[in-house]
Amino acid sequence: MGAAASIFELIDLRSFSNLWFWIALAVVWSSASHWVLGVPFDVILRAQNKGAKAEADLQDLVRINVNRILTISDTSWLLIAGLGGFALTALALLGFRYGVEFAQALFLLALPLSLVWLLSVRAAHKIAREQPGTEDLYLRLRRLRIAIQAIGLLAILVTSTWGMFINASLGVLGR
Repeated sequence: MGAAASIFELIDLRSFSNLWFWIALAVVWSSASHWVLGVPFDVILRAQNKGAKAEADLQDLVRINVNRILTISDTSWLLIAGLGGFALTALALLGFRYGVEFAQALFLLALPLSLVWLLSVRAAHKIAREQPGTEDLYLRLRRLRIAIQAIGLLAILVTSTWGMFINASLGVLGR
């Protein structure tokens, strides 16, 4: 047994039976719901509870991150859409047509994250266009967070269901 075999045993590409995949899935969705438009949710809560200084900090963070998201999406939207579509299609084909479990896992992680990105870009455009007041901004950020959490919940449900199916199938087949 060579060094390459030892490395491949250490890096198990059977994602759905790997504890690290499930930890990564939890961390990704926890982070996605915590960072709403690039603003930590605790900053939003602090601004609601503490008043003027915290509200100004929130307004500044939202302005900076909205401008950043809009710059990225406006200048590179064609490249992002093309490469993102290619990557998702390649992962879907590799995963579900050719049975590569690692590609299935990445697809089940990347597809919902792309929806979160689209929602964030849409929210950034609305915020930039409408320049909402502080209370309306809180409402928009809370609604975006709830939408992200709903997508994350559905993604975790679908991924865990698919992972259980794959693990049960492989257990029966004795792979």
